[in-house]
Amino acid sequence: MLYGFYFDPTYVLIIIGMLLCLAASAHVNSTFRKYSKVASNSGMTGAQAAARILESQGIYDVTIQHIGGDLTDNYNPKNKVLSLSDATYASTSVAAIGVAAHECGHALQHHKGYVPISVRNALVPFANWGSRLSWILIIIGILFYGQGTGQTMIDIGIFAFSLAVLFQLVTLPVEFNASNRAVRVLESTGIFGNQELKYTRKVLGAAALTYVAAAASSILQLLRLVLLFGGRDND
Repeated sequence: MLYGFYFDPTYVLIIIGMLLCLAASAHVNSTFRKYSKVASNSGMTGAQAAARILESQGIYDVTIQHIGGDLTDNYNPKNKVLSLSDATYASTSVAAIGVAAHECGHALQHHKGYVPISVRNALVPFANWGSRLSWILIIIGILFYGQGTGQTMIDIGIFAFSLAVLFQLVTLPVEFNASNRAVRVLESTGIFGNQELKYTRKVLGAAALTYVAAAASSILQLLRLVLLFGGRDND
């Protein structure tokens, strides 16, 4: 059985998931690089655009800070901090402002009480627990398989991993909604014109594909676990 665990046809599902994630990552990086060379007409930096967006929406309690790395941008709803990366914070490119606006979209979701982001935030500890413990539980179940508790441990491990998959699925509408809010507010504030909005949609669309790929990869991994271990008889 251990042989079947380490070498079996279902590995193709893992390979497909990896390829999807690699392709999505390559696409978003190439798209961001392309439009990071296009300067915005406003001349605003990502940080300045974020400040303008938040102010236009009546949000004054969010702190904008600079963090290291590229495309490590994020919004933390717990301390209301919007962090912009090296590639975004001081850049005046269309790509940088688009990414900054997307993170502002998350701040807007939090400010407006957008339900899916509240659900996603509530799922974070369960998803972290599930992704960390799922394989440990499954391996323990394999070791004790046939002793009555093996299948139970495996089933608990699969359930734990499903929580991480659920988190990925809930993330999708949250990210798409944040991008839609970003485009609307960039237009309503006059920060971007029509051509710049077109470029921004391409950048944010490429970024959205990374979340789709991650969700698909997680689903494929869960399917593999179910095919390998789900519903086996304890004999």
